[in-house]
Amino acid sequence: MGMNQPMKLEEAVEFAENPEPRCPCILLLDTSGSMQGEAIAALNEGLKSFQQNLAKDPLASKRVEVAIVTFDNNIKVVQDFITPDQFTPPVLTAQGQTFMGGGIHKALDMVQARKDVYRKNGVAYYRPWVFLLTDGEPQGEEEGDVQSATARLKQDEEKKRVAFFAVGVEGANMEVLSKISVRAPVKLKGLNFVEMFVWLSKSMEAVAQSRTDEQVALPPPGWGTV
Repeated sequence: MGMNQPMKLEEAVEFAENPEPRCPCILLLDTSGSMQGEAIAALNEGLKSFQQNLAKDPLASKRVEVAIVTFDNNIKVVQDFITPDQFTPPVLTAQGQTFMGGGIHKALDMVQARKDVYRKNGVAYYRPWVFLLTDGEPQGEEEGDVQSATARLKQDEEKKRVAFFAVGVEGANMEVLSKISVRAPVKLKGLNFVEMFVWLSKSMEAVAQSRTDEQVALPPPGWGTV
């Protein structure tokens, strides 16, 4: 059908009911086996606090769109883009290896597709965020997958197509993360997922209250160390 694909009816209705500019945020979460136990439990609690905080903010709940992609041996879209008031935090489980390169590719594909939807429907948008959380390093996938994901990410950052943040949980290889991410990765203190997601929701609220082309100063991440 090429460029002139018809608008999907539900999209047209969604944007007619809520014409606010959108701020897409993908949570790219490591659900490999090493996250089992306390880490995944704390992550699930953090997701609840993220939803509650965003839904309380009237503007953020209209403008922010959350999506969740998990990566272990499979790369799964657990939640496609949705506004916080509609978002039910999933209960994640952990198993398998760490297909991080594939996860990054998936997130960037979704960002691109979502921007196309905004453009088709005449909706303004903020620079999308991808927020990667891992307790390890890429594992089990082709070396080339990680290299191509890293190269693509650098290009998308340079062209301001995406803002990518990497957070390392206890045990994460921060050196590898700093090679993948343009921004310095943040090391999470202990299992402070709730604090981290409160910070993320506050940051998303600050972005949602700004103009789409404005640079927003983010609060310092007290939950981690750079």
